Amino acid sequence: MTMPRIMLLFTVLNLLIAGGGVAGTYFLARPLLAAQAQAKAAEGGDAANKDKDKAKAEETEPAEFEFFPVTKVIVSLAGADNREHYFVIDLVLQASLGTQQKKLQQIDPMVRNSAVAHLSALTYEQLRGKSIPALQAELEQVLLADFAARKVVAPFEHVLVSKLIVQ
Repeated sequence: MTMPRIMLLFTVLNLLIAGGGVAGTYFLARPLLAAQAQAKAAEGGDAANKDKDKAKAEETEPAEFEFFPVTKVIVSLAGADNREHYFVIDLVLQASLGTQQKKLQQIDPMVRNSAVAHLSALTYEQLRGKSIPALQAELEQVLLADFAARKVVAPFEHVLVSKLIVQ
């Protein structure tokens, strides 16, 4: 036999051995894969249950956050007694860990503008009558809606009120 024929014989023999190994592994592993799939189905391992389990795990795991202060947002409000009232509020933006501080600093003017625009539309009595959690929820909703209307991604998740002064 010549050298090219011997090389061709060895190549064909190696391909047959490799193909046999792949086929053998497939036929031996197929019952194991079927048993594994049945076990997952019995546990409720479908995609919907996985998402629910993942959501429950996220709810129970404490998350880490970064905070960015937006201090001294001052609003002048008209009262029922024709007196000028001042409202000073310090906000804190709660962002997920790893959010760049530069992004939070860049949105500071937008947050101030949205907060002042919303709060100045209220009267002194309306604003004074709100609880802190209600005010936080309202400001958060307004800020997120304003960011969405301007097609800007909000790099924060929640708005917190850290200081409130009404005069």
